[in-house]
Amino acid sequence: MLKHRLLIDEQAIATRVEELARRIAQELPEPTPVLIGLLTGAFIFLGDLVRALGRLGIEPHVDLMSVSHYGPLVASSGLVQLHKDSALDLRGRTVLLVDDILDSGRTLSMVCAHLAAKDPSWLRTCVLLDKPSRRQVAIRADYVGFEVPDAWMIGYGLDAYGQGRALPYVAILDAPEQVSQEVEHHTQ
Repeated sequence: MLKHRLLIDEQAIATRVEELARRIAQELPEPTPVLIGLLTGAFIFLGDLVRALGRLGIEPHVDLMSVSHYGPLVASSGLVQLHKDSALDLRGRTVLLVDDILDSGRTLSMVCAHLAAKDPSWLRTCVLLDKPSRRQVAIRADYVGFEVPDAWMIGYGLDAYGQGRALPYVAILDAPEQVSQEVEHHTQ
């Protein structure tokens, strides 16, 4: 297992997801929004958010998109690539884009522009983690779980080279450059 330090425990995450769901439910213009999660990091957060909204009488439609910008190093490549688009007709729909972390802002900005071109009537963003110190594109999420420091995070869906996603909490990865070197060594 990757060496890491606990940042946000399970209970704090569960409490915050419920709080976010209540706020989102109050602001939704209709009870059947489309929630679009960005794979792969947001899948656990998306699932918990969908269930929390369901407990409040909201019946979301769910879709997934896949984008990437992280290459072999633990730093953004700067290029955002769309691998899987939403299959739903979003014209005139209420859409909530859900992501695991807002870092540089490139991914959220690109996906928001892409979804806005599909002409939804309402488009908002929700992220579990926000790292404002790393922002390179001027964008803010409408709903934020936690503001976090500039460090590599794992757990609750976030990973480092496929490891750490299943942790039920969010943790700071110790020495991410070591993990990168180990992965490169094993793939050669």
